[in-house]
Amino acid sequence: MNPAHSIHDAAFVLIDGLICEAAYTRVPDEYTEPDDVVLEATHGDMEFAFTRADFDGAEQTGEGQYRLATGRELRFFSTATVH
Repeated sequence: MNPAHSIHDAAFVLIDGLICEAAYTRVPDEYTEPDDVVLEATHGDMEFAFTRADFDGAEQTGEGQYRLATGRELRFFSTATVH
């Protein structure tokens, strides 16, 4: 599995242990350039943005969990549906 599958349905992302709301997600495709933003997340007044290039070479360390080449740890979560 690659990060694109995890980004697709993410409502929240854990960034280096800090739970953030996924404010914007874009699943990379053949038209996505390295400097295109694929993930924006917020935690209060803090904002995070990641480009497609940030995910190049990401190592999967668990289900929906990745270590970027920069060393940042990200884990994606979707919202639960209760029936």
